[in-house]
Amino acid sequence: MEPPPGAAENSKLRHVEKDVLIPQIMRDRAKELCLDKVQAFTKCCQETGFLMVVKCRQENTALKDCLVGHYSDPSFYEECKAEYLKQREEYRATGIKKKRQKVTSNV
Repeated sequence: MEPPPGAAENSKLRHVEKDVLIPQIMRDRAKELCLDKVQAFTKCCQETGFLMVVKCRQENTALKDCLVGHYSDPSFYEECKAEYLKQREEYRATGIKKKRQKVTSNV
């Protein structure tokens, strides 16, 4: 079965899509998946104030490890790329940009 006309053109990504838009989706989704660590780090920073650099190392390391684990996962990139391509396809069909719900945090 052949792909529909224009399918190859629809899956091509511009540099801004590869370097900015898809990584933004990855950051947003990784923060959602690491929400417990984001909240622990945020709470530590709020409670500690200026000493957060020293006092919140453990929470910072846990958060960084969680986020980098997702960023470096090729299947996670492919999921986010597929999500972006779906959004782009919907936008091209309707002209309406879909807003992602962001997790509210101070990170």
